[in-house]
Amino acid sequence: MKIQVLGPGCTNCKNLERAVLAALKQLGIEAPIEKVVDPVEIARLGVMRTPGLVIDGRVVVSGRVPTAGEITKLLAP
Repeated sequence: MKIQVLGPGCTNCKNLERAVLAALKQLGIEAPIEKVVDPVEIARLGVMRTPGLVIDGRVVVSGRVPTAGEITKLLAP
């Protein structure tokens, strides 16, 4: 599983990363989280508003911080 958190490192980006970590822990999944801070790369992925969350190459959240519960649903098999 490839998880990417997109954003310049703002408070919302950090909150998104924490929520992803909480969701992974709740599901008992170990997966690395890649932080993408380059604006060109973020735009290439199709995200115009950060923070963004990409799971296995698919943008699942853009422009907001979902709850750990929402992320759990996105990560669950």
